[in-house]
Amino acid sequence: MVQVTRAAAIATAAAAGTLAVALIVGGAASEEVIPGLADAGEFTRWGLPAARVVMDLTAALTVGALLAATLLLPLDVTGGKGRLSGDATAYLRASSWLAAGWAAAAAATLVFTVSDVLGEPVDLILTGDRLSGYVGDLPQGTALLLVILMAVVVALLARTTATPGGALALLALAGIALLPPPLTGHAASAANHSVAVTGLALHVAAVAPWVGGLAMLGRHALTGGGRLEVMADRYSRMALWCYVAVGVSGIANVVSRLPDPADLVTSDYGRLALGKIVLFGVLGWFGWWHRRRTLPALADRRPHAFARLASVEVAVMAAVMGLAVALARTAPPAPALEEDAVQVLLGYPMPPQITLGNVVTLWKLDFFFALLVVVLGGLYLAGLARLRSRGDRWPIGRTVAWFIGLLTIVLVTQSGLSRYAPVLFSMHMVQHMTLGMLTPIFLVLGAPVTLALRALRPARIRGDRGPREWITILLHSRYVSVLTHPVVAAAIFVVSMFALYFTPLFQNAMRNHLGHIAMEVHFLAAGTLFFWVLIGVDPAPRRLPHVAKLVVLFATMPFHAFFGIALMNLGEPIADGWYRAVHPQWATSVLTDQHTGGAIAWGFGEIPTIIVLVALVGQWFLDDERTARRKDRQADRAAARHENDELAEYNARLAALARHDEQTEAERAAAKKTAGKKTAAKKAGSGKPGTAGTAEKTGTAEKSDAQKSGAAEKAGSAGAADEAEGAEPVGEDAT
Repeated sequence: MVQVTRAAAIATAAAAGTLAVALIVGGAASEEVIPGLADAGEFTRWGLPAARVVMDLTAALTVGALLAATLLLPLDVTGGKGRLSGDATAYLRASSWLAAGWAAAAAATLVFTVSDVLGEPVDLILTGDRLSGYVGDLPQGTALLLVILMAVVVALLARTTATPGGALALLALAGIALLPPPLTGHAASAANHSVAVTGLALHVAAVAPWVGGLAMLGRHALTGGGRLEVMADRYSRMALWCYVAVGVSGIANVVSRLPDPADLVTSDYGRLALGKIVLFGVLGWFGWWHRRRTLPALADRRPHAFARLASVEVAVMAAVMGLAVALARTAPPAPALEEDAVQVLLGYPMPPQITLGNVVTLWKLDFFFALLVVVLGGLYLAGLARLRSRGDRWPIGRTVAWFIGLLTIVLVTQSGLSRYAPVLFSMHMVQHMTLGMLTPIFLVLGAPVTLALRALRPARIRGDRGPREWITILLHSRYVSVLTHPVVAAAIFVVSMFALYFTPLFQNAMRNHLGHIAMEVHFLAAGTLFFWVLIGVDPAPRRLPHVAKLVVLFATMPFHAFFGIALMNLGEPIADGWYRAVHPQWATSVLTDQHTGGAIAWGFGEIPTIIVLVALVGQWFLDDERTARRKDRQADRAAARHENDELAEYNARLAALARHDEQTEAERAAAKKTAGKKTAAKKAGSGKPGTAGTAEKTGTAEKSDAQKSGAAEKAGSAGAADEAEGAEPVGEDAT
């Protein structure tokens, strides 16, 4: 433990020293106080960045401890059931203390932030009512309060949780708690909202597991923990992707704030950013050296070199985090051109009058959805490559459907349509209908979960849980079972649409870039869930009969028509404050444009309905074909083994019923023929009275001859009687 304490002290000193130097170099520590404006004082000026560094470090360590407990260490399979090992449980309990420290640091950051914004000393903030007012009124205060609440929940539950699933849920909650501060900080007011906000959120989400995971791995090596080589191998694979994500998002952040490359050397912000880039390159060298030298040494039971290098690397990471906080406190260069009010709201200038040419040519990068498409497309292609390397086949139709779905995302989020959607409700509705009703159809037909289950390898350690096992557990969880219930999926699909547009939620989402992203992601997720229930190829907790799917479809889709009609009959605009603030001069009135949006919503619903109907009919037909082929194969196997099977017995019963029906039909035909002859004879006899005696004599003579010949059998007697009756007309003619 002495070595762990020493490494932690070195990392803390590196973070503090780098923070202090960067604050001085960047000028944040010696800000000029403008006469007449309030000043919070030196304590706040230094205390705020210090509290923020502690918050970031404890957040990363909390995530790292939960990561070690859930994903890095293998499960204990003693007794045949996977559960957390002793080391994993220890990391889970440690995350409770780390999360408590995270919550305390976030609370301190909240107090210092209020002091900094209001320009009042901390003692006045703590004794007055300004703190509660700030939390409720400003986004930064609300964000920090959310962090405190979620960190406290993690701290409490981590002390009692004992299952792998519960620990993974805490890891997910801790990951969510990372996001509010960067999404509401100065990135939200950068020139390019999309790139700045999304880039910073990705940056923070990738840094925490990268730094925290390495810190826990280094501690494990210094204390001689078991399964170190397994833990290091899993972390190494994750760290590479974290490094790439941090690099890409970091470049995006720098570009969004420094459009002129010369600012890297001419501005304080640029010089600090350049120093961060250099340290990032040094961390890349550490990773390369680990893969080349220290990781192979772990396989030979020589962990000391890895532990020493990891300790130094963690110290460099801590220094980078201190530099990042100082960078956030440093103002970037002012834009060359002053932005108008619309550009501040949109993040880009007002687009020209809408035409088809402008929609096709005026593309705009939406970093979040561009990254989403790249990741989803890359993972799908990686799965296809894995199947191809094994010689397995994958239906080309599924691949085409998947990439058509991704293409629709690109068209509505990156083309000129994305420029006009925030200012024209009608164009926003095209976005909504596409993301919520068209894109999900093709995505679920692409069967990504099935591809993942086929491409991913089972866990290397028997009883452990890798990505494939976690996907299987998730699919069979009661949460997914509830969500995929047709009533629940349809309710989310329909009710959320009315709840969003006919409440203040819509205007709040339009005013905030994060809210706008959340709204579009919700459209996509709700549509994907609904159409997964109807036409999904992937495994699901329950499978509806095809007739029931048709019922759900026809019961749900009319609500989109009702929604469109409601918009077409609006008397007052929705989100009136937003649309009047960004309303272009060349457009029709806000209300008229929203009526157009309602017409689009009303008419657009027919397109996905037709596509889903075609898909349902095709799946129904193919399902019947598969069932028939399966039964035929079962029958062939049973015949080869000279055994009866269900299909053979069923066919035998059908054949017996057919023979019985044929026999019954023949008997009925014979009886009908006999009855007809008798009826004809009676009618003939009653029609000519003079011949009755002759017929009677003839019948008596024939009967006497039959008795003499000895034909006493019933069948013969019946036949003789029939012949006698049939001969009556002939005898009559002869007479």
